[in-house]
Amino acid sequence: MNLRARTAAFMDRPIVGQFIFGVIVFNAIILGLETSATVMAQAGGLIITLDRLCLAIFVVELAAKLFAQGPRFFRGGWNIFDFIIVGISLMPGSGGLSVLRALRILRVLRVISVVPSLRRVVEGFVTALPGMGSVFLLMGIVFYIGAVMATKLFGATFPEWFGTLGASGYSLFQIMTLESWSMGIVRPVMEVYPYAWAFFIPFIMMTTFAVVNLLVGLIVNSMQDAHAEEGNAATDAYRDEVLSKLAAIEKRLDQIGKPK
Repeated sequence: MNLRARTAAFMDRPIVGQFIFGVIVFNAIILGLETSATVMAQAGGLIITLDRLCLAIFVVELAAKLFAQGPRFFRGGWNIFDFIIVGISLMPGSGGLSVLRALRILRVLRVISVVPSLRRVVEGFVTALPGMGSVFLLMGIVFYIGAVMATKLFGATFPEWFGTLGASGYSLFQIMTLESWSMGIVRPVMEVYPYAWAFFIPFIMMTTFAVVNLLVGLIVNSMQDAHAEEGNAATDAYRDEVLSKLAAIEKRLDQIGKPK
């Protein structure tokens, strides 16, 4: 076994994945402590050193994977994801690029590529994106129609909520999320327009209880499909292994049964 194969076998060990997961969690705690002025005043040097150590471990892990897999490394979506996250962390965080220091927290996202269950969630979400696009388009149409109607109906009396198309859209979004929609917006409007409920209730029924639940259903269905495909793949692999073992046993029995 050559060095590349040994490196690949080492990186595939469960203990290596568990160690990287622990480093990711530890680094997330360190990055959170950096936001505390009190902690940084007392142990700022140690925290910065530990943060750089975590980054060094991520770089070594990425380099090892790149060496072991070669060009195949960039064919894996999760490898590219890790490469981008670590690359952002390596960029200088001074001068005009000081905003990149805040992006270091994106390293925590690497836990997604380490934990298989989280990968399934993300893969299900990505699979649902085409269907979600159609739902978002439908919601956009509903919001546009509702914003135009609300501006024309209530804009003159309540310009802070419905004075413009943008203000109406934002107010309708707040109503859709059910955040202070009744006492904060709808009831004051109904004091002036008693029949305003005939506009707001159908809007809430259509957006909050229909379209949003449709989005949730699409994501859940995609996750179930991804989980089923993974289970089928595992079943096929197990079946192939069993068949190969049976074939080996049959071959051996044939050899034993032959006369010498």
